[in-house]
Amino acid sequence: MLKDFKAMAELVKANPVKKRIVLCCAHDEHSLDAVYEAYKEGIVEPVFVGKEEEIRKICEEQGFDFGDVRICNEDDDVEAAKTAVRLIREGEGDFLMKGQMQTADLLRQVVNKETGLQCGKIMSHVGLFQVPNYHKVVVLTDGGMLLAPDLEQKVKIINNAVEVLHSLGYEDPKVAVLCGAEKLNKKAQESVDAAALKEMNQNGEITGCTVEGPISYDIALNKEIADFKKFESPVAGEADALIMPCMAAGNMLGKSWTVSSNGMMAGIVVGAKAPIVLTSRGSTAEEKFYSIVLAAAASN
Repeated sequence: MLKDFKAMAELVKANPVKKRIVLCCAHDEHSLDAVYEAYKEGIVEPVFVGKEEEIRKICEEQGFDFGDVRICNEDDDVEAAKTAVRLIREGEGDFLMKGQMQTADLLRQVVNKETGLQCGKIMSHVGLFQVPNYHKVVVLTDGGMLLAPDLEQKVKIINNAVEVLHSLGYEDPKVAVLCGAEKLNKKAQESVDAAALKEMNQNGEITGCTVEGPISYDIALNKEIADFKKFESPVAGEADALIMPCMAAGNMLGKSWTVSSNGMMAGIVVGAKAPIVLTSRGSTAEEKFYSIVLAAAASN
């Protein structure tokens, strides 16, 4: 169990092997700041793709000393994305990060059937959150990739999240498939899916975790409420991952944590040949740093 992001960082720093990060459109102060922090902590070795003159200028002005860092000069965002994806595909990097560019420009190259990074899995967003009033970090998925996942896609979303949690040392992560209520409602598809996912876990079709569903948000995160409602489950009050019914719900819950509750997120996209750090351009350097740490942990 990881109590907070600092514990995650200490866990990853203990790995003697530095992971290679490819930062696409690296001419961005916040991204360079986050990468530099990870570099100083011995977590990553960077490769930069983007406008070399601007990258070097930012590093000089901010005192970012990356030593003899490799920089692939690309003035165009699309060409930078192609180069960054190629470096990952050819084994020159362990994970990818978006810098000063549009997310769509990078993902378009990632999903290219001929030259991209797809490997037969579904790509989903795994957000790891540090939330006040919860005793450990918790995964929220999917809040950024899949609009309205069906049952088969939810299985793959769970598998992706569980793989990430395994990389962080969790042996049997507790997975809560969230619904509006903890009782099966056959008129609500998310409730039907949740019950099916629990059954698949019990039958051995979903492995490496314990799945509970349907389960409400309050029961998943608060043991006292679960006990009051007489809901018995190892997941109750101890959820390590929350599986959302749709992307909109995941996006809104995640933003409510960070915007209104002083929560913090580390987010990556998984399911490609390498993890991808896709924080927004408005994300703080701290959020980007912990997303890098999470990607380093999740990369093979």
